[in-house]
Amino acid sequence: MSFIQRAVKVPPNSASLDEARHRVFDFFRAACRSIPTIMEIYNLDDVVTPSHLRTVVASEIRKNANVTNPKVIDMLLFKAMEELNNITEHAKQRHHIIGQYVVGQQGLLQDSGTKDQGTSAFLKEFYKSNYF
Repeated sequence: MSFIQRAVKVPPNSASLDEARHRVFDFFRAACRSIPTIMEIYNLDDVVTPSHLRTVVASEIRKNANVTNPKVIDMLLFKAMEELNNITEHAKQRHHIIGQYVVGQQGLLQDSGTKDQGTSAFLKEFYKSNYF
């Protein structure tokens, strides 16, 4: 699958906003078609479902839905294709994929609470002096 992604190149400029929009849809289709391969390469079956990864890809694309300049869309599309190419070429490690696309901006669930403040006086003073 990665050799197919390598052959796909983004043309330098889209002629119109409509053409750039169609290129984004084509990229989304290519990214969704590569999800099973990515899940196999990085052994993600125990961590995430393909539908969740499709949702993540869609949300990353929707982050830039307000961009109307075709040149900026082409630049963002080029960066997205490079990211997809790096992932399919196994240029990232499993924990990079999990941290960036599975866990995302929320962080780990166990990190969301407060730290255990300990029972000893030394640890209480340590936490008090080192937590701002």
